[in-house]
Amino acid sequence: MSTLPSLFVSHGSPMIALQPGAAGEFMQRLGRTIDARFGRPAAIVVASAHTTAREPVLLAAPQHQAVYDFGGFDPQLYTLRYDAPGAPALAPRVAGLLQAAGLPAHVVDEGGLDHGIWTALRYLYPGADIPVLPLAFVPTQPPARQFALGEALAPLRDEGVLVLGTGSITHNLRRVFGGGQRAGVEQPEIPESAAFRDWMFGQSQVRDWEALFDYRQRAPHAVDMHPTDEHLLPWFVAAGAGGRDSVPARLHDSVTHGVLGMDIYAFGPQAHAL
Repeated sequence: MSTLPSLFVSHGSPMIALQPGAAGEFMQRLGRTIDARFGRPAAIVVASAHTTAREPVLLAAPQHQAVYDFGGFDPQLYTLRYDAPGAPALAPRVAGLLQAAGLPAHVVDEGGLDHGIWTALRYLYPGADIPVLPLAFVPTQPPARQFALGEALAPLRDEGVLVLGTGSITHNLRRVFGGGQRAGVEQPEIPESAAFRDWMFGQSQVRDWEALFDYRQRAPHAVDMHPTDEHLLPWFVAAGAGGRDSVPARLHDSVTHGVLGMDIYAFGPQAHAL
């Protein structure tokens, strides 16, 4: 097993589980590529925009099920399952890394994979056979703190553990639903979304972490693209796990509904091998 890169995936709408689009199709290939080039992950530690808490919490149940934390979508979504095993034996190791970095960490024997997790993992690892350890992060903490959280997780990459962040590179549901929930999936990207995504990519390529941490002030249309920033914060967790010194790799970029960016990034010295 080689050292794994860390990943950030944009999960977009829950409908990605039924309509994979370009991002879902890419994730199907990505899981196979990770296995071929680095070896199959022994476990996945995942920070999702939809699993948050007042302090970091590890959901260390021995077994997980898909959580249907959404409403008003195609009823078929509620029939989909992702019954992945949990990773209770890994939880003390992860908690120890966080505590050694001065971060509080709690371990609970509860489980469940929110839709930001299971919709992505159904494409990355459809067999649901890799243990998953969700890490609830604190959504009120700024990007620099999320990056530090990721830095604490970095040693896991040498231990065959995939550190995964799942959210959305742009996420303004008011703009999406303004045209009707199921309308305009393929409509052209709006300029504001393109400008924000381009800025994130450009700053990542020069590793201007201070600008990225201050994205709400410096990035074009930042508040429009992220009225609240919980969907972007997992990007910083994954980036922190990859480290400051390596140039992030944007593996995929596409858009749905003209405004939901579906970018996928890898971090760490191994990122560009993907």
